[in-house]
Amino acid sequence: MKAAQITKYSKDLNVTVKEIATPKPQANEVLIKVSYAAVNPLDLMNIHGSVKLIQDYSMPLTLGNEVVGEITAIGSNVTPFKPGDLVYTRLPLAKIGGFAEYVAVDANAIWYTPTNLSAKEAVAVPLTGLTAYQGLTEELAVEAGKTSFIPGGSGSFGQLAVPIAKSLGLTVIVSGNAEAREHILELGADQYLDYRTTDYWQVLNDVDYVIDTRGAQDIERELSIMKPGGRLLSLVAGPNKHFAITHQLPAWKRLLFGLVGKKWDKLASKAQVDYRFIFVRSDGQQLKKVTELVEKHHITPAIDPHDFDLDHVQDALELVANGKLAGKVVIRLTD
Repeated sequence: MKAAQITKYSKDLNVTVKEIATPKPQANEVLIKVSYAAVNPLDLMNIHGSVKLIQDYSMPLTLGNEVVGEITAIGSNVTPFKPGDLVYTRLPLAKIGGFAEYVAVDANAIWYTPTNLSAKEAVAVPLTGLTAYQGLTEELAVEAGKTSFIPGGSGSFGQLAVPIAKSLGLTVIVSGNAEAREHILELGADQYLDYRTTDYWQVLNDVDYVIDTRGAQDIERELSIMKPGGRLLSLVAGPNKHFAITHQLPAWKRLLFGLVGKKWDKLASKAQVDYRFIFVRSDGQQLKKVTELVEKHHITPAIDPHDFDLDHVQDALELVANGKLAGKVVIRLTD
């Protein structure tokens, strides 16, 4: 089968498409004939080695974290999935490889695709949906009746995070561009702020939870609107010691991450807020819950119109790295 691989970490996008052996599913795995693979900033980080302190890969490495496709074979212990099922997944962190014609995946990492989406649309859901779900239920451990804020939440993340947050009983406030206002409100947001006309830090206060999608430039502003005892979850600012401990990383990584995240922990402590960082993992049962919300709210992720096949994976990666995107970039693997 064809697969897109790297042979070493590099600041350059040196990806090679080559023929490799088709994997055989182990007892707890399914073999998926990949229809589409999504291209994410995480794939760029995998190439650059930016996450090797969290997950270091042996080489050569087949890239790709998010796929949709048809099951063609199952391991001896797999239920309830069967050949012919259309499924999707955020591949397990330790065993990625979605930029390939076939991928073997632990059955606990997959779920059936939403009935309201095409395969091409569905591949945009797992990584974003699981990030929102795990962020809200685990890192933030939200409680019904409290208030959450998602700055910069008008894009693909907010499209899934808003209905998940509402399903957990939260009041949801979002800031973003004016064009997305009606859509985000239709998904259940209680308040929407146009970032061009309203500075959220001037009008909001006593917020219990913030999901930071913007990084270092906004952390202090986000903390300024929060209630003491609240929690701030960053998707981009970086890990801290708490992240290393909860992920059971070795002592030297705990020390390193403690130093890296010291700035955020110190700022958060001053505001009497807990700082959290997330690196999303695969989870089929959580993906099932995300799928149900996608179907219930008729959520259709935006897909970038560029058409890439596996032979043009380099172009797809460069678009994600440098281009102005109109939605999730996807690679077409098999018909």
